[in-house]
Amino acid sequence: MKVKPFKLVFLLMAVFPALLISCGGDDDDDGPTFVEEDRAEQQIVDDSTLVAYLTTHYYNSSLFESDEDFKYDDIIITELEEGETVPDGHTLLMDAVETRTTTYLEADYKYYILRLDQGDEEAGLPRFTDQVRVRYEGSNVVGGDVFDSSVTPVDLFLQGNLISTFGTIKGWQLVMPTFNAGFLDGIVNGIVNYRDYGLGVMFIPSGLGYFSGTTTGSSYANLIFKFELLQYQEEDHDNDGIPSYVEDLDNSLEVTDDDTDDNNFPNFIDIDDDGDGVSTFNELVQTEYTEEPVLAANEYIYSRNENTGIIITVKAVDDNNNGILDYLDETVTTNYNENETN
Repeated sequence: MKVKPFKLVFLLMAVFPALLISCGGDDDDDGPTFVEEDRAEQQIVDDSTLVAYLTTHYYNSSLFESDEDFKYDDIIITELEEGETVPDGHTLLMDAVETRTTTYLEADYKYYILRLDQGDEEAGLPRFTDQVRVRYEGSNVVGGDVFDSSVTPVDLFLQGNLISTFGTIKGWQLVMPTFNAGFLDGIVNGIVNYRDYGLGVMFIPSGLGYFSGTTTGSSYANLIFKFELLQYQEEDHDNDGIPSYVEDLDNSLEVTDDDTDDNNFPNFIDIDDDGDGVSTFNELVQTEYTEEPVLAANEYIYSRNENTGIIITVKAVDDNNNGILDYLDETVTTNYNENETN
């Protein structure tokens, strides 16, 4: 069974993270009780493990000096034997990785990125809520066991909808948006080819992975993912016209905690964000274009008809100029589309 880099959470668990804090038997259960490690304390241990790995392993850096499109399995990481020096044409990982930091679930984390190909700027960067098409391999830092891989392109939601689709682990949500995607490059003998895509390796602590879960075979596993970011698709999980990344109102890189009408459905899966009885989509102003538009502030492409060339955009407006966009303002109930056929 393939184990995708998902965070397996259900709706209530995502909306109420406290439910994930601990598990165990009832008070009358004489069996052992599982006590989850403190995230901040575990991160100290995890970062020490990651640094030890990065300072004792090297990769075949000279291979990636050309402009070719390489694959994730071209990346060869080798342990530096005691007394050995790094061979010519290779580079110690610690000398090549970027060190990044983030705060997640009230703990401060470090994670590391080996950037081998940034990808094509014109292809764009995915957002942390988007769907990505990737090839990848996941392995454990300790022991090096590969627990998952996809040699053929697979589409993954970085952010699931909390009901029927699962999102990836936090590490993926952080790393993927730092790489550009690539382009489709034709089909040869039934095989779809891509070019100019992002290529790299992420080294992430357990707290940005599965933490106390055993998806990889053990709890508190530090992880390595080699990957190719081939393409991506912007996601609007509730199809209300507002891209899901925009529904992160506090810019926390987390959409499950933004719930304007406090109905326990975060805005990104709520078709009426302010709970005023008029759907979010109907509180947006539609515009039809026959050429590629230059988008204004708060304007987003809603649909694109490849046959007719017609592009429909929606724009969030502030009708009463109170600083709150209509779709987030329960005091404004204007339906801009009541004369439209939707």
